[in-house]
Amino acid sequence: MKYDVIIIGGGIVGLATALQIQKANPGLKIRLIEKEKTLAQHQTGHNSGVIHSGLYYKPGSLKATNCIRGYHLLLDFCQTHHVPHEICGKIVVATEPHELPLLQNLLVRGEQNGLTGLKKLSKEELKEHEPHVNGLAGFFVPQTGIVDYTQVALKYGELLQQHGAEIIVGERVTNIQPHAGEWQVITDQNTYPTRLVINCAGLYSDKVAALTTENLNMKIIPFRGEYYKLKKEKEHLVKNLIYPVPDPNFPFLGVHFTRMAKGGVEAGPNAVLAFRREGYKKTDIRFSELAETLAWPGFQKVAAKYWRTGLGEMYRSFSKAAFTKALQKLIPEIQENDLAEGGAGVRAQACSRNGGLVDDFLILEEEHVINVCNAPSPAATSSLAIGETVAALALKRF
Repeated sequence: MKYDVIIIGGGIVGLATALQIQKANPGLKIRLIEKEKTLAQHQTGHNSGVIHSGLYYKPGSLKATNCIRGYHLLLDFCQTHHVPHEICGKIVVATEPHELPLLQNLLVRGEQNGLTGLKKLSKEELKEHEPHVNGLAGFFVPQTGIVDYTQVALKYGELLQQHGAEIIVGERVTNIQPHAGEWQVITDQNTYPTRLVINCAGLYSDKVAALTTENLNMKIIPFRGEYYKLKKEKEHLVKNLIYPVPDPNFPFLGVHFTRMAKGGVEAGPNAVLAFRREGYKKTDIRFSELAETLAWPGFQKVAAKYWRTGLGEMYRSFSKAAFTKALQKLIPEIQENDLAEGGAGVRAQACSRNGGLVDDFLILEEEHVINVCNAPSPAATSSLAIGETVAALALKRF
């Protein structure tokens, strides 16, 4: 059977893309292929569950426009389909004098991105939002919320199937080949002819892109983010979400506190190089993948630039005391024995050959292929907007 569109990857971005294509053109024959036995197993299933507001991203960038559009689409979707969620807001906190101008810059960026109701907070006003927080100043972001993204993704999948799309799990794509003016997507079990391939393979998006694209000038570098959970008796220390001022030179937000949609409070994450692409534990190593990362010229330049930051992150990964100390900057009452081992996620971060960590979403087009090559946070919040963006590119071909 021939398909109009085959989407590779059953995470939240692949599912949202399929959903938006189906919505725009219900007559198209769509198949989504996922290598795991169930959907949403990797970045989606290991997500911190934050509905992002669009605060951090460069005005006019794909991240900014898709996050803000995606935020509203996601809320509408959750309300329509009864997916539990909550818009609780968050505070961003400066704990050091040198962070105060960065805090102000972030506030201005949020306003440039169209956020309303941002409220500056003095040291005393911070305590009104989060009684246990320590900070010199901060601001409140009303648009931030919490949701279980696995539930969102599974609902996307359910709707897709209800309206005629086919979802196949447990098949890994091994090749994509031209055939009679179209393409064949070859898995470890079957061959599927299609008019258009859309690659939403997340941690392996560069590998899938390389099947159809010569001289791909980016590689996915996997960064693991590790979390602790606050013990039940200490959950009262955090009411909602507490974030530090991020380092503007590093594409991660720093350790923070997140009340979870499914209960409990997470503390983290750090950001350490993962030694395999799906390496959720420190002991997970795939030497071929690690060697590829270390040999990539872009990663070598990133490592040379950020080695001090990287060593600090690695130290916190192995030292609970150091992790606790980082958290104490925000909540001084937190003690090492208040923290229980939590989960971890791996972020698929694209890195260019010349040494840049790609800051924006990256979508590459070929005649019969669309590759979503960089979709880290806030991709889950932005999923329906990214899906719209990719669907618009796809539908020009039909």
